[in-house]
Amino acid sequence: MAAVALTTTLFTPLAQAAAPKAMKTAASAAVDAQTKQIQVMVDQVFSYAEPGFQEVRTSEYLTKILEENGFTVTRGVAGIPTAFTATWGSGGPLIALGSDIDDVLGVSQIPGIPNIKPLVEGAPGHGEGHNAGMPLVIAAAIAVKKVMEKNKISGRLMLWPGVAEELLATKAYYVRDGLFKDVDACIFTHVSSEFGTGYGEMGMNGMVSVEYTFHGKTAHSAGMPWEGRSALDGVELMDVAWNFRREHLPLTQRSHYVITNGGGQPNVVPDKASVWYYFRDRTFKSIRDLYNTGNEIAEAAAKASGTTVTRQTLGYAAPNFGNKPLAEAAQANIQAVGMPKWTADDQAFTKAVQETNKRKVEPLHDKVSDLSTPENRKPSMGGGSDDVGDITWTVPTITIRFPSNIPNMIGHNVTAAIAMATPIAHKGAVAGAKALAMTVLDLMTTPKLVADAKTYFRDVQLKTDSYDPVLTPEDKPAIWLNEKTMRLLRPEMEKYYYDPSKYSSYLEQLGVKYPTLTPQ
Repeated sequence: MAAVALTTTLFTPLAQAAAPKAMKTAASAAVDAQTKQIQVMVDQVFSYAEPGFQEVRTSEYLTKILEENGFTVTRGVAGIPTAFTATWGSGGPLIALGSDIDDVLGVSQIPGIPNIKPLVEGAPGHGEGHNAGMPLVIAAAIAVKKVMEKNKISGRLMLWPGVAEELLATKAYYVRDGLFKDVDACIFTHVSSEFGTGYGEMGMNGMVSVEYTFHGKTAHSAGMPWEGRSALDGVELMDVAWNFRREHLPLTQRSHYVITNGGGQPNVVPDKASVWYYFRDRTFKSIRDLYNTGNEIAEAAAKASGTTVTRQTLGYAAPNFGNKPLAEAAQANIQAVGMPKWTADDQAFTKAVQETNKRKVEPLHDKVSDLSTPENRKPSMGGGSDDVGDITWTVPTITIRFPSNIPNMIGHNVTAAIAMATPIAHKGAVAGAKALAMTVLDLMTTPKLVADAKTYFRDVQLKTDSYDPVLTPEDKPAIWLNEKTMRLLRPEMEKYYYDPSKYSSYLEQLGVKYPTLTPQ
């Protein structure tokens, strides 16, 4: 695997303060020394393919590595069995580092082949590339720890995983339970085909996830239907009413639903039925307004159908906001590291995947992205969400996007899983780990950067809005979600778990030759 080289731009930082050159060089070398371990971690987590709240093997695996490297692990934080914190250090600033670990239902995929082909039919898979993020964070933290120990630098690290991010279901609970109470700054990472970061209001929607359950009365659907009150009627009336209401909602909103329980059999009037909604918009107020509108429509549907309705909040995500001083520091380090050195095989595989799946053909990028700012971003009309937003409104935070996937794949889709256990994913994680490690060293060695980040958070960000989650003290993490799915599918999936003691890579274990350029 080609190493990611430092360029001559290493010490032309955009930020006002930076760690010494020798320390950054040492951190980069410490990441390079973990190149093989990064590949193993990325492949191992890919093979576990665990959806939200069921990341049992993934969490056990990652925490074991952290403990072996001197971190103190606390499991089950915020009442979530697969969540944890891993801490190290003393004195100085406390810097939190995180990335997501869950995957997407129904997108199982054999990696390293250009066509869609599930490893296990109907099983979950890493169709958002979350298998690369925590391996990157762990490698960066180990490198930083080594440099700090050698140079006797005071400071503390706290690593945390994004559990059930695809359900947008945990980070608000982390915040509510005080996990970030003493944190000075946080850096989050997320997979991409690009390498960059940004600051300001990031143009993403916040969101509330809520399930409505209607309660009626059973009866024989043919013999005595007048004795029944159909809970499914309540669900369908709510859905029809919401779809009519869409015409009169802000253009920035996104809302979508699935019926999670439609009853038992047609000849029994359903006495219980449920529908699960995501309500998304750009501001705290507009999210709350959508949520209240949904509640009103649910109550109206219950009255119209002669049923009653209850609701349960399953998740929440605040709008995202990036910290300018942190983003400028990270961008300087991203520019210093540069894009991975892609090979002809990497580019050929990329083209084969794009052509096979009828996606726009575009090579792997050879330049890092510009710093994303409110001035150079296009106006946002709303879209996706990430519950790291709750953390961005709690402590100064940025997201580093690292280049471990192929351009123009579809998010939350099987195409986004194809490259995530190939050299493309491995090299991107190495590059991201270097930039992350260097930025953490900036924070550990330059108090002014920490102070500037806090000043921007207080005097700029909090003047535009303030954290206002929909969660109530009674709401609990929905840790039961996906449990039944994994209970049914895990026995078959276990047959395909990666065994690094026998195989140098997951592709080798699966008998996939890289690059495979034709459908298999």
